[in-house]
Amino acid sequence: MNNTETPTTETPTTETPTTSGHPTTSGHTGSPFPFGPERAALRRPFSSRMLAGVAAGLAHYFGVDVTIVRIAFVVLTVVGGAGIPLYLAGLLLIPEEGSDQSIASSLIDSLQSRSR
Repeated sequence: MNNTETPTTETPTTETPTTSGHPTTSGHTGSPFPFGPERAALRRPFSSRMLAGVAAGLAHYFGVDVTIVRIAFVVLTVVGGAGIPLYLAGLLLIPEEGSDQSIASSLIDSLQSRSR
């Protein structure tokens, strides 16, 4: 009998524990969201707006239905009151479609130019 081993082309995967306790293989990236040039920038669109476009912008950015984001804002408002401040923060920090500067950023720039 011949006991020579033949080399295989398969590479073994090692299991690494995660914080949830379930092992994952090293060949999986683990990221549910795509990153890179195919991901659109976070903007408040002109189309599909109800108020200022914050929910529509977040829905487009995360790839979910805009109704889900709107319901989440309503639930956060009713349950703990956090929906309105979060919406206003989104209004101030997320730039409009076609713009590179948010409302807060343009306000800060104008205040800095006055102090010079």
